[in-house]
Amino acid sequence: MKLSTQKRLAAQVLKVGTSRVWIDPTFEDEVSLAITREDIKRLIDERAIQKRAATGVSRGRARYVLEQKRKGHRKGPGTKKGKDRAKLTGKDRWMIRIRPMRKELRELRDNNKITSRTYRELYLMAKGNAFRNTAHIRMYISEHKLEVSK
Repeated sequence: MKLSTQKRLAAQVLKVGTSRVWIDPTFEDEVSLAITREDIKRLIDERAIQKRAATGVSRGRARYVLEQKRKGHRKGPGTKKGKDRAKLTGKDRWMIRIRPMRKELRELRDNNKITSRTYRELYLMAKGNAFRNTAHIRMYISEHKLEVSK
């Protein structure tokens, strides 16, 4: 049965859109005879016509994400936007740079390529940001003739 007129009237009476008007299938015959607003109001009182609940957007997923972020999760490099400087903290960038340099210096000292004293001096220089990378350290050692002569 086509109840578009009744639906439209009910929507106006209930102050909602037509998609939110629900007509009980068992009362379809009675609703089809309703042609005035008064008839519609009576059917609303009888619960033959009802207003559907408005559908909202669930916050469940958003709450879960927020909870994870409070725990410190979901903050990795994949989440961040911008240049490399923005993606890594200054400390992280420093650690990525200094660790290979210190490893190189350790290996040079352990393989007796440089003395312990030279190692300590270069270590402190590296700490003081004197070198860009391991190649720079090797170049510095050869230029300043700091290798142990055999």
